Amino acid sequence: MKTQVAIIGAGPSGLLLGQLLARQGIDNIIVERVTGEYVLGRIRAGVLEQGFVDLVREAGVSERMDREGEIHEGFELAFNNRRVRIDMKQLTGGDTVMVYGQTEITKDLMEARAAAGLQTIYQADNVTLHDVKSKTPSVTYEINGVKHHLECNYIAGCDGFHGVSRQTIPKNVRTEYERIYPFGWLGLLSDTPPVSKELIYCKHERGFALASLRSASRSRYYIQVPLSDKVEDWSDGDFWTEFKKRLPADTAKNLVIGPSIEKSIAPLRSFVCEPMQYGNLFLVGDAAHIVPPTGAKGLNLAASDVSALYKILTRVFKENDKSCIAQYSDIALRRVWHGERFSWWMTNMLHNFEGLSINGADDRTFEKFMASELDYYTGYEAGRRVIAQQYVGLPYEDLE
Repeated sequence: MKTQVAIIGAGPSGLLLGQLLARQGIDNIIVERVTGEYVLGRIRAGVLEQGFVDLVREAGVSERMDREGEIHEGFELAFNNRRVRIDMKQLTGGDTVMVYGQTEITKDLMEARAAAGLQTIYQADNVTLHDVKSKTPSVTYEINGVKHHLECNYIAGCDGFHGVSRQTIPKNVRTEYERIYPFGWLGLLSDTPPVSKELIYCKHERGFALASLRSASRSRYYIQVPLSDKVEDWSDGDFWTEFKKRLPADTAKNLVIGPSIEKSIAPLRSFVCEPMQYGNLFLVGDAAHIVPPTGAKGLNLAASDVSALYKILTRVFKENDKSCIAQYSDIALRRVWHGERFSWWMTNMLHNFEGLSINGADDRTFEKFMASELDYYTGYEAGRRVIAQQYVGLPYEDLE
């Protein structure tokens, strides 16, 4: 087979890139190692920056998102018996975010791709990328033991942290930066009305908690737990009891509990691979970078990667201008590092590090620094504006 762009991975970034390219008449085939049902079973983020929302609209897949997604103009930070609302709309001059689950975005993109007759190859085993520095890169994979060969002009690696794309770049060429946090997030999804119409980030002596939502009838809640904990250690009842303790008292009394639809524990890490391009292979999203979820940046950074690569490939195929190809990594990484820094900063300020190793530093001193940081930035409008501007996301960068 032949195609212009081979996309590795049928998650939201691969599907969004494929949809955008197809609308420009650029042929693409997606190769995915698992089933579509498995992809849809991944429970992920749901806070979308304006740039992401605009990109989905440009892809022509926004009808259900615009109908069911909830516009959020602010969120709250709760700490030391205080509640501070970050009014994003007021502080940024009108910018907001939309709450719409990643699973729903993925479903919409899958249905749009199928309706357009675009090809996605699921359950592809032994996916291997070849000759990515040449003018004729290719992808091989196996279906039911039969080997297939896909020739292409460019490869977009949208296959996540554990995928083959990043590993294709030689170790002596890539530099990887990583910070592992000494705790995880236990998340619970339930068909219960959210305890708050806006997200509440809670810093508590028992540990961090986040009251989030997916819709008016579906809640997504998180609590900070030790890395040694396992999901089976936590019954639904145990979760609700602990979560309620970490909420502000006036909010906790309104909490509606119910059986979990899904529970999982996610470790927290900051990770960046440089460069994000090797020859005609481009890394997109989690294949190149991971952020702790505290700043709601993971899916949004992937979307900014998609935006940059989509514009580059459109110029390459429609204007025969290949000079812009070398811009991809620099453009993507500038925004990635901004998102990484914000997520690291929010994680440090809002989590409990007491008794945990912090690069050999005294955890009590670190806690004092972070408490002062949180107090300072929330105590002044200029500080709240800094938080709001980063939360709603930076504008996407244009090509030269």
